[in-house]
Amino acid sequence: MKEVDLSLGTSKKAGAMAHLQDDPKPPIRITGICGSLQPKSTTKMALSIALKGASEYDVSTRLVELRDYELDFYGKADSEANSPDVTRLRTEIKESHGIIIGSPEYHGSLSGALKNMFDLMSIEEFEGKIVALVGVAGGHIGAINTLNTMRTIGRNMHCWVLPQDVSVAQSARTFNEDGTLNDPDIEQRLLDIGRQVVKFASLQQKIKQDDFMKLWEGLPTW
Repeated sequence: MKEVDLSLGTSKKAGAMAHLQDDPKPPIRITGICGSLQPKSTTKMALSIALKGASEYDVSTRLVELRDYELDFYGKADSEANSPDVTRLRTEIKESHGIIIGSPEYHGSLSGALKNMFDLMSIEEFEGKIVALVGVAGGHIGAINTLNTMRTIGRNMHCWVLPQDVSVAQSARTFNEDGTLNDPDIEQRLLDIGRQVVKFASLQQKIKQDDFMKLWEGLPTW
């Protein structure tokens, strides 16, 4: 297989940005989904940095906080009709080209709010989307279990889940009150994963499926 260079050096990144800016099509839409309901969520802080990386390109970014939606518990409603917020969220996800999903790790897994959101969605909203994963944990081990669970869900939702993901450990120490990071390596990984979502979402919109598969198989791992 021909080697594919997916590095994002300064000159290459500038060239990619210019290429996107010259595209007459509507901008790529990147959505971050925050699975934490906490008002001062470190998961939200991590997603904001990832979206900052995505916003280096000429794309549209949006942060969806589940705490702002009145979502029913899946299976509790008596009728099949969706609540207005479920319908709104389904539309926002379906209109996205790339999605960055972030969750805190609670008892070794993703948040209940995020799992309920997945249960309320159908494959139609997520199928074929480029998805990146961010996990945030208070402990020193990180959010590995959460990331693995979200990756399994992503495969079942027929997403293209990036092989790179970001696990943030000891979140209370890693983040400052203003949302900045004390760890430059984690910050760089969050920025990079936002850039990668844009890169693959834009490629997906431009090239044939077979060519996309070749590029996907050449994606580097960390």
